[in-house]
Amino acid sequence: MNTTTQPVPVATPSQQGLLGAWLHALATVVRDKGVLLLLVGAPVLYGFFYPWFYADEVLTRVPVAVVDLDHTSLSRQITRFADADPRIEVHLVTGSEREAQESLWRGEIEGYAVIPAGLKRNVVRGENAVVSIEANGAYALLNKAVQYGFAEAVGTVSAGVEIRKLQASGQSAPQARASRAPVQLQMVALFNPTEGYGSFVVPAVALLILQQTLLMGAAMLTGTWVESGQHRARATTWLGRLLALCTLGWASGLFYFGWIFVLHDYARGGNPLGALALLACYIPAIAALGALLGLWFGSRERALQVLLFTTLPIAFVAGFSWPVEALPEPLQWLRWLLPSTSGVQASLRLNQLGAPLSAALPYLCALVALGAVCAGAVLALARPSSPDARQ
Repeated sequence: MNTTTQPVPVATPSQQGLLGAWLHALATVVRDKGVLLLLVGAPVLYGFFYPWFYADEVLTRVPVAVVDLDHTSLSRQITRFADADPRIEVHLVTGSEREAQESLWRGEIEGYAVIPAGLKRNVVRGENAVVSIEANGAYALLNKAVQYGFAEAVGTVSAGVEIRKLQASGQSAPQARASRAPVQLQMVALFNPTEGYGSFVVPAVALLILQQTLLMGAAMLTGTWVESGQHRARATTWLGRLLALCTLGWASGLFYFGWIFVLHDYARGGNPLGALALLACYIPAIAALGALLGLWFGSRERALQVLLFTTLPIAFVAGFSWPVEALPEPLQWLRWLLPSTSGVQASLRLNQLGAPLSAALPYLCALVALGAVCAGAVLALARPSSPDARQ
């Protein structure tokens, strides 16, 4: 009696259910070293490496010079006060501005102040006296430190001169100080207590790191599926794949919000539940956009080549390193097609400023809408091409 053995049907990657597709996508990521490096290795590496550059937070003891053309007790007092300021350190005192310029060009100093001849005489006469400051404008932080350092030194000396004049007119020392500054100004940095550059830039850049690593990894992985013909799949299969990408993205987001910000003592935890809601909306939008771009490029190499050079333009239009109002009007509208635009603004409000969820709700809605549109486009473009394939 002859018996025939019926082959046992095996689910192909394009026919798997949600859980099977999720597990298969995670296994594919583990086997693909390039994608694994982008989705797992790069966020961890950047999380420890990038903030290291801003560990000092605030620049101190920036080398400067003083060009003293007055050679009086007042000019020497300004020089002493400048050297005592924590922002700057006087490395050169000269009577030639040309010498100070050459030192600036050689990189020995980052700026200098010019004390003009006749400064003390003008001050005694009650005439206007101007101390000019020249700084290296190529580096914003150095320029700021030089300008602020000299401004504080000159301002302190100027206040002392005014107080002495008021005392000479018959006022007591307390009265002179009150007349000099009748309203006391006290400045408190609410959301950046150290007023450091790292505390300002790293929380925003962290959202860009999450986006770019997940975007390139998702596009590369989708490009691999296109090259092997596995991109034609049922909706449940694609939802499982997107869920796998989101799983890795959520892990990276929790790593940054829950560990990196704590490790470097950045402002954080203003609204933890709001930050979780942000990750829940932000990561799926990136994963769906990355899969859509992978389908469009159709090649893992092309996806990496193109997306690798988009980081700086995306950071430029995100709204934290450059005023949005200074962007061309078309870019002000097109930038909302990027998840990072809404993500950065929502993160700063929820995680750093401690704003309520309602303050970031428009940005979260924009992320949900962007993710839904991209996911719908992926399901439409990657659906099986024939009825047999759908079955």
